[in-house]
Amino acid sequence: MLPNKTITIKRTDSFDFDFPQLVALLNLELHERYGELQLIYDTFNQISNLDTVVIAYVNDMPAGCGCFKRFDEATAEIKRMFVKADERGQGIASLILKELEVWAKEDGYSYAVLETAIKQQESIGLYKKAGYTIIPNYGQYIGMENSICFRKAL
Repeated sequence: MLPNKTITIKRTDSFDFDFPQLVALLNLELHERYGELQLIYDTFNQISNLDTVVIAYVNDMPAGCGCFKRFDEATAEIKRMFVKADERGQGIASLILKELEVWAKEDGYSYAVLETAIKQQESIGLYKKAGYTIIPNYGQYIGMENSICFRKAL
């Protein structure tokens, strides 16, 4: 991280002005990377009416986001993890993920699960470094060869 950059983390909801803008950038990047295959995954990533959104800011400018939703009684599902390309490599994704985990634990969840794509090597590295372990694909990701799912005790 450069010394003239200040990173702040904000808890918010899906109505926050910055969240849909960041998700639009995420969707654009995923569509560029995966093409038509991404259309299937788009149906799994609805972001309306979420009360558990985290946004990272660099010098008060939105730089990344993530959120979680209920998966089951004991488990939160991490969704929509993203950091703008020009802000990557500074630990922002780790900060977002940690804040989501702390918040999920505060909300009574004992575990977190998430899905990413096999071509998202940077994401896979982040999740492994954060203590997530690979699990069999769950829910809508069962049978999806491009998906890799993870779980972590909070």
